[in-house]
Amino acid sequence: MSAGVVIREIDDDAFDRFWPSFQSIVRARDTYAYDPDLDRETARALWCDAPLRTYVAHMDGAVLGSYYLKPNGAGPGGHVCNCGYMVSEAARGRGIAARMCEHSQGVARALGFRAMQFNSVVSTNEGAVRLWLRLGFSEIGRIPGGFEHPVHGYVDTLILHKHL
Repeated sequence: MSAGVVIREIDDDAFDRFWPSFQSIVRARDTYAYDPDLDRETARALWCDAPLRTYVAHMDGAVLGSYYLKPNGAGPGGHVCNCGYMVSEAARGRGIAARMCEHSQGVARALGFRAMQFNSVVSTNEGAVRLWLRLGFSEIGRIPGGFEHPVHGYVDTLILHKHL
């Protein structure tokens, strides 16, 4: 399904093409706890500059998604990384998130990370939860009512972890 998809480090042009998807996902307020009114410059700094690495998945010039990778903690906790993934609405159901997650694990290993942890997976994001569990992540914690969903109200967030 994701054959022909190329994943590479993001640049300004790719972020510009990813920006409409980023805006749409954040404004939906159902998966990310980002300010829905983030401007482009702030969003770029958050998604591209603050993390250790940021990648974009594209095919035939279309940006299908993006992910970032960063340390989850510092010092003695710096061996665990954290990632965030976004897939454009038009590319969902095509294996792009799985492909990016697998890519991110390879990058994390190459950078010396020993584990990957997702700190706040919204429990109502059932497709993502199923995917992460299928890819070998385990639920290690749950924050009751940790996310205010626009439809379901306060829902739990999950902490997922995988040894690399």
